[in-house]
Amino acid sequence: MSVTPTLFPPFFHTPSRTGHDDDVPVVFDSPHSGTMYPADFDAIVPHQVLRRAEDTHVEALYAAAPDLGAALIAANFPRSYIDANRSLLDIDAALLDAPWPGPVNASRKTEKGIGLVWRLLDTGESIYQRRLSIAEVQTRISKFYSPYHAAVRNAINQAHKHYGAVWHVNCHSMPATSSIISEEGPGVARADFVLGDRDGSTCSPAFTAFVANALRDMGYDVRINDPYKGVELVRAYSDPAEQKHSLQIEVNRRLYMDENSRERHAGFDKLHADITTMIAAIAAYARANIPAHQHDHDCGHDHHHDHGHKHHDH
Repeated sequence: MSVTPTLFPPFFHTPSRTGHDDDVPVVFDSPHSGTMYPADFDAIVPHQVLRRAEDTHVEALYAAAPDLGAALIAANFPRSYIDANRSLLDIDAALLDAPWPGPVNASRKTEKGIGLVWRLLDTGESIYQRRLSIAEVQTRISKFYSPYHAAVRNAINQAHKHYGAVWHVNCHSMPATSSIISEEGPGVARADFVLGDRDGSTCSPAFTAFVANALRDMGYDVRINDPYKGVELVRAYSDPAEQKHSLQIEVNRRLYMDENSRERHAGFDKLHADITTMIAAIAAYARANIPAHQHDHDCGHDHHHDHGHKHHDH
């Protein structure tokens, strides 16, 4: 098992590399591609089985974002340790050795064992042979979840402040077929891409349609809000009425990796190139849709003056 000391940077943040004039108010985040497993995880399932929860290599698929004017933030920790795409209220009481001291609003995800801290894998296997203490979960929140959310929130808010609008893309991958915990039951084949905007509530319908069309033009099968609508990261920081747009993108793992070994296969390079084309299209879309008065005010000035020391924001 690839075990990492419990204290390590919870994420990496790569700002735009293009220079001020070519920056765009676009933030990509990959919350589930982390592969650094903390030493205190204490899982009982084999490491390779535990890794099936990862959106492995998603950060690599989107690696061109900073070269195209956008920011890229990616978690280093695994989602099965603590899931950055869940609400802090999504506490699984069945996993704890004492009552949670704060408010709780368990979702359908928690009922399935995949809430803020996972109790089960999507195979139904238990991750632990014991219950976790309140202090353990609180530490996972303070050391990993909260810093990740702060990084995403700050990047979105800074871009919005300078440009008057921001487009946030929440990046994921999905198994080729549904599992036993999927709403539609096991064995259902997934599309190439699924876009989620929580039924039109987290970004403008025009942006969702633009991304869908860009992918379809490259020959991909794209579905919208079926079966993935988006969860916490698109919900928490979006406000389309204020020009804060968040869209979740799920890509089918069969397009780029072996789901058992987690290794990239021959399809990775083509998918990476096509996602890079999509990123460039999103950057152009954002550039064309910056509010005119904000663009005139900020373009070419020092709106990224602090990025030089944020490459490894912790």
